Amino acid sequence: MDLRIFTEPQQGAHYDDLLRVARCAEDAGYDAFFRSDHYLSMGAGDGMPGPTDAWTTLAGLARETSRIRLGTLMSSATFRLPGPLAITVAQVDQMSGGRVELGIGTGWYAAEHSAYGIPFPSLKERFDRFAEQLAIITGLWGTPEGQRFSFDGEYYQVADSPALPKPVQDGGPPVILGGAGATRTPALAARYAAEMNTPFLGMEAAARQFERADAERAADRPPLRRSAALVVCVGKDEKSLRRRAEFLGRGLDDLRTNGLAGTPAEVVDTIGRWRERTGISRLYLQLLDLSDVDQVELIAADVRPQL
Repeated sequence: MDLRIFTEPQQGAHYDDLLRVARCAEDAGYDAFFRSDHYLSMGAGDGMPGPTDAWTTLAGLARETSRIRLGTLMSSATFRLPGPLAITVAQVDQMSGGRVELGIGTGWYAAEHSAYGIPFPSLKERFDRFAEQLAIITGLWGTPEGQRFSFDGEYYQVADSPALPKPVQDGGPPVILGGAGATRTPALAARYAAEMNTPFLGMEAAARQFERADAERAADRPPLRRSAALVVCVGKDEKSLRRRAEFLGRGLDDLRTNGLAGTPAEVVDTIGRWRERTGISRLYLQLLDLSDVDQVELIAADVRPQL
């Protein structure tokens, strides 16, 4: 079971905060460090000192880490044009020595779009654009050197592109798609993704989503990797658990039911039930308190070795 640290820096973080957590995760043996791609805080808090750009951050981390994989969960397709995004991700892949993964979705948070002047079309149009973006990004990465790539869609047209630069990873960085949509999300994941992620869903809903994607997957494609994202709250005892739950503004009973919470032994048991019911082989642990590197180290020491 891969364990990945997943952060939400739009809630308030400097680059140095993210670097500290990424280096801690790398030193502790985690598989990857991921971050969200948002420009506005959500819920309580003022989001100070303000947002950090996801791919600028990952470019910096690519040069300041050496082993851990890096990526987004999820980049919003509304934020960037597909050609420039393919270039950016390919360049960060080069900068990291081939350690980058692209989690990408339609975009959903209307308020951040209006706050920063980003167009936010209807859900149908966002999905239509998203499908074209996936075709373009994967097409550019998959075009052999010396050949050209073209695409003629309703929203995007690419003419005679040299399809450069090339990522380090053959065929391009792994693409991660996810969400709860029952139709287009699993169909697009089946066509374009290496991994299907279920964000903050229960086990039964996650299992159904994986089954939908598998039903759409072509027989000659490798199986989709299954993963889940869950908020994490782990403590050696009830006192530390309650302290961490208070920071999250959630009750422990709620976190135990709808997240990954409890003592290390409890969490190992929960992960085992997730693996048995859904077939996941990767977990993204949503770490909301970026100052709590002790929890990162605790999970690495007392949970990961038991998986």
